[in-house]
Amino acid sequence: MDDELKIKMYSLTVDCKEPHELAKFYGALLKWEVMSMGEEWACVYAPGTNQGTYPSILFQQNHEYEPPVWPDKPEAQQQMAHLDFAVNDLEKAVQYAIQCGATMASEQFSDDWTVMLDPSGHPFCLCQMKAVMESPHFALL
Repeated sequence: MDDELKIKMYSLTVDCKEPHELAKFYGALLKWEVMSMGEEWACVYAPGTNQGTYPSILFQQNHEYEPPVWPDKPEAQQQMAHLDFAVNDLEKAVQYAIQCGATMASEQFSDDWTVMLDPSGHPFCLCQMKAVMESPHFALL
């Protein structure tokens, strides 16, 4: 019997009020598969894989969820984490994210990435990384 401890990344879990709607958004944005996991859970995962093969994004219903304020402001709900997505064409990626239901954050701080807000108000970044995207070592292309 193998007693070696094994720990593998399974998912990043995101709180929201409407997990199935948010999973549909990220499924469209990433062109990933969407899976319902009951009324309070949904996830997205890389196409052509079985859920659990690669890390997924899991959406958990929280009726008390309050969207974070971005950029941070004192006395306001703070973000705890955000997702970064590598893109080969920032302008096209921003327009595509908007078509999927995202909005562009009102304040931006770099020409190398754009901060977007998903339909539940979570910030995420689209990062101009053409060289990384074209690398044979970049996963999940």
